[in-house]
Amino acid sequence: MSSIRCLIVDDEELARSLLEAYIGRLPYLDLAGSCKDPVEALHLLHEQPVDLIFLDIQMPEMTGIEFLRSLARRPRVIFTTAYSEYALDGYDLDVVDYLLKPFSFERFLQAVDKAAERLRSKNSGDRDFLLVKSEHKIHRVPFGDILFIQSMREYVAYHTPEGRILSLGSLKSLEETLPGALFLRVHKSFIVAKSRVSSLDGQTIRIGKEQIPVGASYREGVMKQLFV
Repeated sequence: MSSIRCLIVDDEELARSLLEAYIGRLPYLDLAGSCKDPVEALHLLHEQPVDLIFLDIQMPEMTGIEFLRSLARRPRVIFTTAYSEYALDGYDLDVVDYLLKPFSFERFLQAVDKAAERLRSKNSGDRDFLLVKSEHKIHRVPFGDILFIQSMREYVAYHTPEGRILSLGSLKSLEETLPGALFLRVHKSFIVAKSRVSSLDGQTIRIGKEQIPVGASYREGVMKQLFV
């Protein structure tokens, strides 16, 4: 596994120390810095890029959520916090995982494995399939089998001729992973396989027997890429 450069942002010294110890136990994690507030982290990010941030939420001056939203280019992020009510914000911001303090090394390792998989997917441009985790199984889904992908809150549904596979995830993350030559975002809740689209009727495209809505802000791109 290639090295993953990571950054800690947490105002609690004990929390930073624990994360530093956990990171030190994994040889493929390279700690770029350990910051006590988002302002310090911003300075570090301007000097050197990182792949993964372990980010606290409740911090003085600027919360972790505000910090994350301020970044033009976001690394992968694992939230580390004592407040479970922020979980949905994490899904909205496409974070990799949500560690509720205090967390064990085993739980930390699970989150890091998720991040490593996301990073591998992003960097594997020659891959012609997705690895989809669903109901304690890992499905190998070829791009050619995907009809469309639908967002369902914190889940995404992969629709194939054989049926539907439901998995945790977000369309934003998939847009970064899927090849643009094969797939197109047509709505805030839908990505479609370009080759599977048969017709456009007003604000609806058809894939087999399914009708997929086209969002107003996506219509121009749909017309240019599919119907010109």
